[in-house]
Amino acid sequence: MKILKFGGTSVATAEAIRATQAIVSATPGPVAVVVSALGGVTDLLLEMASKAASQDPGYAQVLQNIEKRHLDCIRELIPPSGQSAVIGKVKTDLNVLETLAEGAFLIGETTPKLLDKMVSLGELLSSFIIAAYYQSSGLDSRFKDSRELITTDDTFGGARVQRDKTTKSIKDYFKNPSQITVLPGFIAASENGDTTTLGRGGSDYSAALFAAALLAEELEIWTDVSGMYTANPKIVKQARPIKDISYEEAMELSHFGAKVLYPPTIQPVLEAGIPIVIRNTFEPEAAGTRIHREGNPGGRTVRGISHVPDIALLTLEGPGMIGVPGISKRLFETLSQVGISIVFITQASSEHSICLGIASAYAPLAEKTVNQAFDFEISKGKIKPVAMESGLAIIALVGDQMKQHQGLSGKMFSTLGKNNVNIRAIAQGASERNISAVIRKEDVKKALNSLHEAFFEVRVKQLNIFIMGVGNVGSRLLEQIRKQQKVLKSTLSLQLRIVGIANSKKMYFDAHGLDLENWSDLLQQGETSDLKSFFEKVKKLNLRNSIFIDNTANAAVASSYSAYLKESIAVITCNKIACSDRYESYAALKQLSRTYAAPFLFETNVGAGLPIIDTLKNLVLSGDRILKIRAVLSGSLNFIFNNYRAEVPFHEVVRQAQEEGYTEPDPRIDLSGVDVMRKILILARESGHALEMEDITNNSFLPPSCREASDVTGFYKELEAHSEDFEKVYKNASANNCRLKYVAKFDQGKAAVGLEEIPEGHDFYHLSGSDNIVLFYTDRYREQPLIVKGAGAGAEVTASGIFADIIRSGNF
Repeated sequence: MKILKFGGTSVATAEAIRATQAIVSATPGPVAVVVSALGGVTDLLLEMASKAASQDPGYAQVLQNIEKRHLDCIRELIPPSGQSAVIGKVKTDLNVLETLAEGAFLIGETTPKLLDKMVSLGELLSSFIIAAYYQSSGLDSRFKDSRELITTDDTFGGARVQRDKTTKSIKDYFKNPSQITVLPGFIAASENGDTTTLGRGGSDYSAALFAAALLAEELEIWTDVSGMYTANPKIVKQARPIKDISYEEAMELSHFGAKVLYPPTIQPVLEAGIPIVIRNTFEPEAAGTRIHREGNPGGRTVRGISHVPDIALLTLEGPGMIGVPGISKRLFETLSQVGISIVFITQASSEHSICLGIASAYAPLAEKTVNQAFDFEISKGKIKPVAMESGLAIIALVGDQMKQHQGLSGKMFSTLGKNNVNIRAIAQGASERNISAVIRKEDVKKALNSLHEAFFEVRVKQLNIFIMGVGNVGSRLLEQIRKQQKVLKSTLSLQLRIVGIANSKKMYFDAHGLDLENWSDLLQQGETSDLKSFFEKVKKLNLRNSIFIDNTANAAVASSYSAYLKESIAVITCNKIACSDRYESYAALKQLSRTYAAPFLFETNVGAGLPIIDTLKNLVLSGDRILKIRAVLSGSLNFIFNNYRAEVPFHEVVRQAQEEGYTEPDPRIDLSGVDVMRKILILARESGHALEMEDITNNSFLPPSCREASDVTGFYKELEAHSEDFEKVYKNASANNCRLKYVAKFDQGKAAVGLEEIPEGHDFYHLSGSDNIVLFYTDRYREQPLIVKGAGAGAEVTASGIFADIIRSGNF
C-alpha cells in the first residue's frame, strides 16, 4: 500500500486537483490519499477567526471568500448532476463555521479549542470535495474523516498523538480498504471526541502516521517542487534536486528551512524504515527525492545548504557565570516557560558567555524575561544585561559524511570570508552532521550562492562585474567578454556576468546579467549616473565574487576604491590616479586588498595589455631584487615620435594620436610627462620603494607656455606656435643618427623621465608604432635585462589587459 499526501499548493485550484487525480489513478491500489486544505484557505480561516475575535465585522466577508473558493471548485470539478449532494454537505459545514465565527465575534475572543474547530474545516472541506471529484471521474474513492482514526490528547493547537490507539484504529479500518481512501490531514480528535489539530506540518505528520501504521510501501509527499534541493532554488538558481538522501540528512535540512518537509513528520516512518519520496504534482515525471536509511550510498559529504531566516541572537555573559552550575539550566527554563524555542546554541569553553538563536519575533519578550530572571546577578555586576542582536539568519551545511572529511568547516568559512560575509556565531554538533553559522540576513543570498558554488559547482565560478566607464576601452571590453563568455566557461570554468554599467550620464543594473548584444540601448534607459548611488547599488545587490572595474581617468572614481575593497569587492582599474597618489594612499589600498581578501589589480596602469606589473610582481615575490629599470612607457609618445618627421607639424601628429585613441582625452597628460611619471612611480613602488611623484625628475621637452595652457584648445595653439622648436629637436637627433624616445628611468631609488636621443643598436632604437618596452635589471638579470615589449597603448589592448585582470581575479 502507498500513502500519497498532497499539500496546499497541490490542491489550490481545480486544475491542480485534476493533476492529483491523474497521479492517483496511475498509482496501483490500494492507496490512501491525505490532503491539506485548499491552498491559502488555512490563512483565510485564521484571518476570519482573528477578525471575529477582534469584533471586526469584516470576518463575514472573509467567510464569503472561503465559501466562494469551495463552491467554485465544486462547480469546476464535478458534473452538474453530481453537484447537489456535495454542495449540500459543504454548505452544512460552512454553516457550522459561520456559527463558530459568530460566537467568537459575540464574546470577542477565540480559545485554542474553538480555533481548532474552525481551522479544521479547511481540511475537512477539501478532502470531501476531492473524494467526490474522484468518484465522479470513475475512481473507486471513499472519504474517511481522520478524526475517527487519529486520537490525541486535548492540547489544542498542537495535540500529541496517542500512537498505540491511533495505530490500532488505522489498522482496523484499512483491513478491507477501498481502492482509494481520501483523508483530511492535520486534524484529529481527543479521547472526548473534541476536534484537535496536529500543529505545523500536521498534514505531513498525518500521512506519516498512516504510513507507519499500515507498514506502507512508501510515503509520497506531493508538493510544488521536484524534491529536496541542494539549496533553495528560489535563491540559488543553480540548485538541483537531491536524488537520494538519508532520514537524518533530510531532518537536518528540514530543520534549517527546507520547506518541503517538516522534521517531526519523519519520525513515524523512520521508526518503521519506510521510504519517503518528495515529488512535484505539476511535474509528475520528475524523479524527486527519495528519503531512506541508505540515502547516501556514495558517501558524499555536503548534501545540502539551507537557512533559517529572521533570527535574533541572545547573548548572556559575565564573570559570574564561570564555574557556576545551573546557569544554562536557568536560562533555558526561563525561555521555555514563556514558550520560546531555541534554534541555535553555542557556549564559549570559558563558560563566560552563552549565545542562543531564537526567532526574531520573540526577541523583545526574551530580552525582558531573561533580564528579569537574572536581575540579582545583573544588579551585582556578575552578569551583564542580555545583549540582543536582530536582523540575522542561520545558514547550515548538512551531510551525514561530513565528519569523515577534514577541512569542510575551513572551506565554508573561507568562502564566506572572501565574500565579506561576517559570521556572528558558529555551532557544530558532535555528530558533525551540520555546521551552522549566524550571519546578517542581508548576506543570505550571497552566502548560499557562494557556498553552493564552492561545494556543488566547483567547476564553474561566477564573477559579477560592475563597469564604470564604457567609452573606448569599456565598449571594447564588453565586446571581448561577449565573444569569450562561452570559451571562459568551458575552458577556465569562469562565468562572467555584467551586472552594472555606467558612464558620466547614465547607469544601468540587472541583477541577472545584462544582455551584451544591446547594452548600449539598455544604458540609455538607465537612471542618472552618480558615483555614490552606483556604489550603494553594488553594495545592496550584495552578489558573490563581485568586481568593480574603472575604465575612467577620473580622480573621484579612484577615490572610491577603498569603499569597494572594504566590502570585499575586487577592484580592477586602468585609471593610474589611485596607484600614483600619495604613497600612504597606495599602500592603504594594497593593505585593504589583503585584509578583505579582495583583489586590487591594475596591470593596465603600465603598458596597457602588456604583463609588465605581473612580471615585476613575480620577480619580487620569487626573491629577486630590482636594481634598475629602463623603459619607454608611453605608447602615445612613442607613436607621436615614431610618426613625427618634421614635414608634418608636430601638433598635427599629436592630434592624430588623440583621434586614434593613443593619448588620454586630455593629451597634455601624455606630453607633459605626467602619465609616464605615474607609470615609473608605480613600477618603483611595486619594486618595494616608497617614492612620491615629487621625487621624480621631469625633464620636459615642452616649452613653458605649452605646459601652462589652461585647456586642450589652448594647448594645441601653443604646440602650433612652437612648431619650429619641435622641428629643431627632431633635426638634432637625426643629425646624430638617433631617434627620439621618451624614456623613464629608475635606478638606486631615484627616478626620472624625459625625451632622449637613442642611438642605433640600443634596445629602444627600433621600437615602432605605439609599442612599450621595459628593461628589468635585477640580481638575476644583471648584464642582460629581462625585457617585456609590445603594444602599449590603444583601447583594444587596454581592454584585453583589463580582461586578463578579470581572469586573474577569478583565480584569486
